[in-house]
Amino acid sequence: MAQPVRFTVVLVAALVTASCSTALFKIKPVTELPAIPQDARSADAGGVTVRVAPLLTDEESQELFEANLPLSGVLPLRLGLVLQSGLAIELKRARFHLRDGQNREWKLLSFKQVVSRIIKDNEVVAYNPDSRKQFEKDFGAYHLDLETPLVSTEPQREGFLFFKKPNKRPVETGQQLTLTVERLPQTATITIN
Repeated sequence: MAQPVRFTVVLVAALVTASCSTALFKIKPVTELPAIPQDARSADAGGVTVRVAPLLTDEESQELFEANLPLSGVLPLRLGLVLQSGLAIELKRARFHLRDGQNREWKLLSFKQVVSRIIKDNEVVAYNPDSRKQFEKDFGAYHLDLETPLVSTEPQREGFLFFKKPNKRPVETGQQLTLTVERLPQTATITIN
């Protein structure tokens, strides 16, 4: 192999390695997220209050996740759960349904599905697997934990659920959405916007 070609191959390999060793996206730490406002929309679900924070703007989504989720057809919906009774509430059975004004149901995505969508939408094809794991960990910290029961020693929980718009188009602001939460002691319905 000729000397200039060998140098070029080594230089390209070094640049690719260096570019792939950084984080895929810079996620704002969860601790910097302000609490859900007290005047947020809410509904009682029989011993649990379900609260929905105002929807994020494109800019807020970009600031939190370094990705414009609404532009890619994904709505990050921030929820708060507050235990009102002393009895533990099992959350893993809970079902969350989001419908728009045309009665179309939006699909609930796992945070790993959202991570994959962000990577695909941003056309990231070469990356360090450890960078992806770190991105999943940082992004997953925002996901609403539904695996752990809500108990009196930790009566409040906040996090995001991510819903995909039915027609794969960007999420518009100002549309009316309805969240229904089933399989809690009672069904809760909250109109958003």
